[in-house]
Amino acid sequence: METLEPIITKHPFFEGFKPHHIKLLVGCASNVRFNPGEFLLRGGEEANQFFVLRQGKVAIELSAPGRKPIMIQMLEGGEILGWSWLVPPYQWRFGGRAIEPTGAIAFDGKCLRTKCEEDHDLGFELLKRFTTVITKRLDAASLQLLDIYGEHS
Repeated sequence: METLEPIITKHPFFEGFKPHHIKLLVGCASNVRFNPGEFLLRGGEEANQFFVLRQGKVAIELSAPGRKPIMIQMLEGGEILGWSWLVPPYQWRFGGRAIEPTGAIAFDGKCLRTKCEEDHDLGFELLKRFTTVITKRLDAASLQLLDIYGEHS
């Protein structure tokens, strides 16, 4: 049976992490699966994990009461899903719904926040890497909103 350590070590998001930090991350990780239509996260709910998608597709959606969800971005295997676990008040800003059968590694956010408080170097590394993820999501949301609400000639 394959452990998560070699999978996490080889993933580009974790490239350059110190071996003892990889072991801390693995201690907060588990394999998960989602069926089409199943939500990995819902906007407004408590955010206590993030995912490394291994296969499948997940739609990142923005929802508002009385309106259909707006798809912001489509993520596939290899990508990172979920950054709100890192930023108080730890609530999802977007929703994430499996479009096809999806396998992922789930990282427990509460476990990681505790480890980051104990090891600030780990916390700083994660924060640096998640800044890129956050920027990509906000850029995708901005483009989608421009497409929906921008003036068309």
